[in-house]
Order: sequence, then structure tokens, then C-alpha cells
Amino acid sequence: MIRWSAGPLSIVLALSLLEAVFVSASAQGKQEILLNKGWKFTRENPPDAQKVDYKDSYWETISLPHTWNARDGQDGGNDYYRGTGWYRKTMLLEAGWRGKKLYLKCDAASLAAEVFINGISVGRHKGGFGAFCLDITPQVNPGTQATIALKVTNARDTAISPLRGDFTIYGGLYRGAHLLVTEELAISPLDDGSSGVYVRQANVTDNAADIEVTAKILNASDIHRSSKVRVTILDHMGKTAKQSETALDLGPNATVDAVLDISLQRPHLWNGRRDPYLYRVVTELLERGKVVDRVVESLGVRSFSIDADKGFFLNGKPYRLHGVNRHQDRENMGWAITEKEHIQDFRMIEEIGANAIRLAHYQQAKEFYDLCDRGGMVVWAELALVDEIHPSKEFAVVCQQQLRELIKQNFNHPSIFFWSLQNELIPDADPGMYTQLVKDLSSLAKDLDPTRLTAVASRSKYDGTDGINSATDVIGYNVYRGWYDGKPGDFGGYVDKLHENFPQHKIAISEYGAGASVRQHEDPPQKPLTRGPWHPEEWQSYLHEVTWKAMVERPYLWGTFIWNMFDFGSDGRSEGDRFGQNDKGLVSFDRTVRKDSFYWYKANWNPEPMVHITSRRFSPRPVGSIDLKVYSNCDSVELILNGSSLGVKSSVDKIFVWTACELKSGKNEIVAVGSKRVKDRILITGVAEEPPPGVGQ
Repeated sequence: MIRWSAGPLSIVLALSLLEAVFVSASAQGKQEILLNKGWKFTRENPPDAQKVDYKDSYWETISLPHTWNARDGQDGGNDYYRGTGWYRKTMLLEAGWRGKKLYLKCDAASLAAEVFINGISVGRHKGGFGAFCLDITPQVNPGTQATIALKVTNARDTAISPLRGDFTIYGGLYRGAHLLVTEELAISPLDDGSSGVYVRQANVTDNAADIEVTAKILNASDIHRSSKVRVTILDHMGKTAKQSETALDLGPNATVDAVLDISLQRPHLWNGRRDPYLYRVVTELLERGKVVDRVVESLGVRSFSIDADKGFFLNGKPYRLHGVNRHQDRENMGWAITEKEHIQDFRMIEEIGANAIRLAHYQQAKEFYDLCDRGGMVVWAELALVDEIHPSKEFAVVCQQQLRELIKQNFNHPSIFFWSLQNELIPDADPGMYTQLVKDLSSLAKDLDPTRLTAVASRSKYDGTDGINSATDVIGYNVYRGWYDGKPGDFGGYVDKLHENFPQHKIAISEYGAGASVRQHEDPPQKPLTRGPWHPEEWQSYLHEVTWKAMVERPYLWGTFIWNMFDFGSDGRSEGDRFGQNDKGLVSFDRTVRKDSFYWYKANWNPEPMVHITSRRFSPRPVGSIDLKVYSNCDSVELILNGSSLGVKSSVDKIFVWTACELKSGKNEIVAVGSKRVKDRILITGVAEEPPPGVGQ
């Protein structure tokens, strides 16, 4: 057995925080002002910080998105700051806003926030992942300055899920903040932080689709108002595909639903990554012929179903889901990432060839759901209910609130097919209480959105006899054969038994994988101690090879999701060579290194010709006889070592191996040439003695 740990990596991270405040005028009577610049911040809880005359000059000046755990949430020890931070901002309100309604919208505040306007508390929000919107009109005077202060905390609170989990709970205003200015008659921004417009689809075929648009219309004035709601469906070229309108009368200080039914003939279907076609639904509110508000939403027309034996169907055709899980953090940034990082993550997921993403374990940013809509990814969206529940009524109420926000704020994303209600709950202490909560959440999800499926992600120790696994439409199992228990070869027998014992259950694999350090290597790889300091990259590759082959042979698995696409922060972890991080990703935490397992899946999922020589970071390594392995989707591959061909090989499983290759002392050039005109080249240093085993620092 050969082991080797490389030395430390030198990482230079250059961040450019450039932002321009913009005003978005979606209609003549509505404006949206981005409030991301010019905040003052302190990571403490001083008295009277909400007051207008509070002196905050010594506070740090920051821009949103922001977290106070970007460093201490990823360095191990489980001692990162979980407490209170304050944000303050003063801005001049335009005099022209007199007579209008003003709202403050925050895209996320972890885990809870209280908002003060000019020293007055205007509302609180619990839950670290959904947006919230508050009416601040009574507290402000257009033409003068307004002071906004937010008291934010990520302290553990028994009323707020997640109570615990294998990931860092980064604190702060880690997404954006907005000022909304509307007429008194408007599409309501107060329906659980949503856009106020909900687009439902039913009876979808190649010939027609029934579209129902519901708009929440708010009359915030003291007089009766007559209005009209107009809905226009535009194709991808901006041409009108269908239009409908309805008259609406509203009493004083009332909110009324405007519901319009539209039949779309011969719709162009949203067909996953093959053809993610999107319409736009433009909902306009008119008063006396003038547009006073407008909301634009995407529409991807599609149908889907799952068969317990045959798997997932999209638009009536088999469409097996294979993909990854994703956490939303980034090394040295935590959750405070920008659109740039979202796009980079998505492009890597596209590159590997995934067609599905489980966005775990909480509501993620709208920007990422938008990318999934446009890119044709099937999304498993998830509520932040992990491991444990609290028996209090308030805990259940806040869970329901977070679920309402998840569903309502993301209702119109065609990429979302599943509302997942929990991850790895451990019901042993009180199975009845846990089951009842999941059932209540499932009922709420169905009331809000009967068009999608409810799901859970269960620990593999539980099965269909457990109540929490029988309360939803579909179930995913988190299975770690070959890592936390058993051997990689045990996977097939485990899932076959599940399917045999519960044939009516629609089963996915919501998590599977193994840890891997790109600085630790072993040939041949042996199963490491998962909680230990040694996580060789080669074991991760071997586990994924065996597990994926088993999955391909089992069509009843309607979806499979690797844990995880990226390494992520988990400050309580003390394993591998990077304490405070979970290293099961196919890509490093800083996104600079694609591990060998990434290319194993790329060879299987992405038809673009590729070839990849594995164990390329296993250098230096001892001279002498070694095996060389290549991943490729080519029909054949030639391997060249130090200018001499080792022959051309073919493969039926994307794995090409040349045995007993002689590595010389010094530099060794290895070149792999695929039959589809693709090439990979690496250099490995051969040394006379075996490097001692160790752990990278």
C-alpha cells in the first residue's frame, strides 16, 4: 500500500466588491431600490442601537451580502460566533414618494431579525432562508431621511429550525435588501414575501395546457377602487401567445384575489436540459387605463409523473434524474455569495452533465432557482428541518411559516418538482410527534401547491415502516455504504430489499458519497476511518464507481443525488485534512479543484468527448510498477508514458486501466488520447523511496 499527503496549498483569493445602486421601475407606479451599499455593522449587541441618534461611526462599513462567520464558520472547533449583530443604514427618501406605500424587503436574515425604522420596531422574522417584506409607510416621511436598523441573530433558538445539522449556520444579512415603492393600489408584496402572483398549470399535453394566474391585489387606501388585471403570456421572442383580463372592485384596505384562466394551445414544452423553453407571464394592474403595477414571472409548461418501478417521466417520456446536492456557501465567504458565485456553481453542475439538483437543506437564493429554470435542471427544493424537532407549538408554527415562504416565493419556478419537508429526522424519542409534524407539513404543502410532489430525505436506518417515511408522495434515502457503514458493493442489495419490501414506495437516493482530500492519496485505496484524518481521494473515486454502476442497473430509482457537489463548511467536523469542512464534494470548497470523481460522472453523464487521467495529484510517488487509470466517454483510449505507447484500450464502463506501468525516477509524462480527438496530459514525479504517510496541513 502506498500513501502520500501533499504539502499545503497556497491560495490567493482576490475579491472585488463592486456594486451600483439601481432603481427598477417595473411600472409607472412601482419602484424597487437595491439597498446593498453603505451599511454600518457591529458583531455585538449594544443597547439603544435602534435609535436614530445612536452613534455608529465606529462600526464597520460593509455591503450586502454579508456574514460575520466567513472565517470562523469553517476553521473547526465548533466554536464559531452564534449571537447578535446589528446593521444600520440612513437614506434620503424622495419627496415624490408622498402618498405612496413603502416596504422594506430582505431576501434573508440568519436566523432571526427584528427591523426598526426611525427607532420604531416594525416587525420580526424567524427563519434564516426565506425573504420577508414589511410595510414601513407609517414610520417614514418622504422628503426626509430614514434610519433603518436590523438586529440579526444566528443564536440557537428552540423555535427555529434547523436546531442542528452537519453544516455551519452562518449569521447575517447574507442576501440583498430592497426598498419597494408602490401605489396604494398594487399587487401585494406582503403575501409571505412572494411576488403576489401565482401561475398554476394543469392538463398539460402537446396540444394544450390550462394556465391559471392568481394575483393578490391590495387596496391600501381608505376608498373603494375599481381596477383591471391583465395577463399576457409572451413567447421567448416576446410575442404575445395569449392574453386575458378581468375587472376587479376592491373595498377600502382590502386584499382580493384576481384569478384568470387561460388555455394555451400547442404549447412549447419545458423539456429539461434538452429544451428548457420558457414563456413569460406579465401580470399588470391597471387603474383608469394606467398601469400602476406589473409583475413578470417565468412559465415552463411541463407535466411529470413517477412510477414506483419505472422511475421519473417528463412530458410523458422516461427521464431518469441523476444529479448532485448543493450547499450555498463558499470558502472565506460563507453564505454571503453573489450572482457571480451562483453562476460559477451552476456552470460546473452543467459541465458534469447533471440534470437534477437537490438544493439542501434549506431555501436557496432566487438567482439560483432562476438559473435552474433557464438551464433545464429538475430541482428538489427543501425545508430547513434537519435531524431534530422541538415539541413546542411555536416550533411547529415557525416550520409552517418557513414552508409557506419556500413554496410561495418559489411557486413559479418550473424547475422545481419536489417540496421536501425534512432531512434525516431522528424520530426515536417520540415517533408519533415526529410523524404528525411531517404529516401536517405535507398537508400544508398540498394545500398551497397540489401540482408538485412532497418528499423527505431519510436516514437509511429507517424504512417504510417508520411513519415519517410514509407521509409524503415520494421518499429519498441517504445511503452511505462504503463510507459510514458496510462496503460500496453492499449498495445494490440494500436498495433492492427496500424496493422489494415497499414496492409501492417511489424511491430515490437523496444522498450518497465519501470524503476526499485532494492532498491525500493511496494505491490501492483502503476504506479509511471516516471520522479520522485520512481521506484519500482514490477511495472516493472507487466508491463512486461501484455505486453509480449499481444505480444504473436499477430503473426503479427515479433519482440519484451525489452528496455533495462542493465541499462545504461544517465547523463541528474534525476529520480529513481540513477541520471545519465536509470534504465529500466532487469539487473543492474554493471551487479551484475538480476531484477525480467529478470526471467519473462527467464521463458517464456528459456526452461531450472527454478523457481524464486519475490520481494526477499523487505526486511525488515511488518509482516502479504502477497501474494507471483513465476516465473517458470515448470508445477507445491510447496511453503514452514518457513518449512510448502503452497501447490502445476499449471499455464498456468508461474506465480504462493499464497495469504494471513502469514509473521512472524524476519527471514522468503521461498522455491519454481519446478516439474522439481529446487529450489529457499530466506530469508525475517518481522518487526512489516511498513518501511517508501523513496528513496535509
